[in-house]
Amino acid sequence: MLLRTLRGSGLGLAGLGTLAHRTAPAFWRQYSEERRRPILPAPHHPNPGAWADTGLHAAWLGHSTVLLRVDGITILTDPVFSRRIGLNIGPLTIGLKRLIEPALDPADVPVPDIVLLSHAHMDHFDLPSLRGLESPRTRVVTASRTSDLIRVARYGAVHELAWGEEVRIGDALIRAFQVNHWGARMRSDTYRGFNGYIIETPSHRVLFAGDTAMSRTFGAVRTSRPIDLAIMPIGAYNPWIHAHCTPEQALRMANDAGAEFILPVHHQTFHLSREAFDEPIRRLTNALETTPHRLALRSIGQEFHL
Repeated sequence: MLLRTLRGSGLGLAGLGTLAHRTAPAFWRQYSEERRRPILPAPHHPNPGAWADTGLHAAWLGHSTVLLRVDGITILTDPVFSRRIGLNIGPLTIGLKRLIEPALDPADVPVPDIVLLSHAHMDHFDLPSLRGLESPRTRVVTASRTSDLIRVARYGAVHELAWGEEVRIGDALIRAFQVNHWGARMRSDTYRGFNGYIIETPSHRVLFAGDTAMSRTFGAVRTSRPIDLAIMPIGAYNPWIHAHCTPEQALRMANDAGAEFILPVHHQTFHLSREAFDEPIRRLTNALETTPHRLALRSIGQEFHL
């Protein structure tokens, strides 16, 4: 609501602070407090230059941003490298500040073959980050009715997918499936889509859930071929359980899909909710107590190889 109001206000930068405080004082208090808080360095830094063009390789860069190389195809999910996520007004971003720096500087990220966008929420569809990734070598796969937000002509191609639709890019087949979330960027644009994805290559299957509350749809993507790696959101459930799953629910959905390994995302990067910083990963670790090897990684910047 705050961002929609600011967008239509017509005010200059000098008037934004007053308007924001009147519209959402709690948000503005958090924004002001975060100005004084430093962004901590990522605990680990991956080295994708050492990854082979065979096999499955992944690194968690922060929030829902995962760098993948699957049988030589480089894929970047929901890229967010900005210090703040929110509404961009000239040089100012009205929104939340990172807790942890990205594990890779954008300049050190290999040019992706595919950018995979789950939905248009600002913590998944960051316009400054996407502009920095513009390249004729990169193709974008995004949810239905979201491509108007990006500069389409500056990419090799942009593909919008609705649930059940698919696109082949080289040796990768990407199929969109239904999750339990919503797609509006500014609350009023409720027509926008929101997706989870299955990435299939000749040798591997990867699931990227995007953002989701508990859903029974994950069983529909299960086949005789296992999911090698499920990228699952595990944070921002308190009090937003209607839109975000708990760690235990994330595990259940990954199990429904037939996933072997789980890479947890959507935690440790932004203060989006009330649960403690390390609560989501502690709860997932406890849920995997009898099969701890299935947890692909725990911290921002760590790598996974299969």
